[in-house]
Amino acid sequence: MKKLEYVWLDGYKPEPMLRSKVKVIDGEIPGNQGTDLPDWSFDGSSTQQAEGGSSDCILKPVTTYTGPANSDSLVMCEVLSPDRSSHPSNTRSLCGEVTDEWWFGFEQEYFFTNPEDGTILGWEDGTPRPQGDYYCGVGAGDVVGREISEAHMDACIEAGIIITGTNAEVALGQWEYQCFGKGLKAGDDLWMSRYLLHLIAEEFGVAVNTHPKPQEGDWNGSGMHANFSNDQMRNAGSEDFMHSLCEKLGAVHDEGIASYGSDNDKRLTGDHETQSIDTFSYGVSDRGASIRIPIYTVENNWNGYLEDRRPASNADPYRIIAHIVGTLT
Repeated sequence: MKKLEYVWLDGYKPEPMLRSKVKVIDGEIPGNQGTDLPDWSFDGSSTQQAEGGSSDCILKPVTTYTGPANSDSLVMCEVLSPDRSSHPSNTRSLCGEVTDEWWFGFEQEYFFTNPEDGTILGWEDGTPRPQGDYYCGVGAGDVVGREISEAHMDACIEAGIIITGTNAEVALGQWEYQCFGKGLKAGDDLWMSRYLLHLIAEEFGVAVNTHPKPQEGDWNGSGMHANFSNDQMRNAGSEDFMHSLCEKLGAVHDEGIASYGSDNDKRLTGDHETQSIDTFSYGVSDRGASIRIPIYTVENNWNGYLEDRRPASNADPYRIIAHIVGTLT
């Protein structure tokens, strides 16, 4: 007997939540990245995806991962309507056929919080010292939650998700990890890495907050910077070409903001290493710009990648991929 944990996005707005349930099958798990696994229905009336009088929605497996101790495989699923058409909540379908030519590196920031009252981990006795000591900090006075972050990193590596790094962020209780992927699977991997983050934090009795500005005041918010490239950017780039890509993204700035997460106006204020939400800009090594052109790209004869710094920490990676690829293709 094998345990498969089916994971999907519900229909809640403005941002979907993750859902999961375990399916037990008799025999070995089919291969081919999950496409040979059986579809499975669920009650969409309990997830804002259907009415009670016609409540069945369909889970279609798209990508499988090695599971943690409680399951043999994790299965990322799309949601289909009963007629097997794409459900309106299925943002993965917005991406179309994004090939592996496109590479994405998502920088996921978040806070650990206490589930009882929502206070940030390490802030239980009041506001800590101002930010400055905590970024990549070491020591009990400057870091809280390291054991959870590292357990999450290990779980992602075991699952086959490419985690390229992790670090404590600028506020106490705030962390980041970087997730690399190619094509549409980059979105699958990011969502599954988030699922594992919630699962691991649950084991420690801690919650995860991905709101872009969970703490008002002189504190950085949480973003999910999106580093991206295609074959031409990596191998046949030029200064004019990279600038042209930035200009294309700037021409549809409002559309990008609409796809980059709710409450992002609370984070994109022009302070705390952000550009104002109403302004688009780009520049070399500029962490106050909408698009940062990394020094790596410049030093590599303008072959490399760009960093879109606008997405919020709660953004849907499928929507980010759809916007960037749709704009630049």
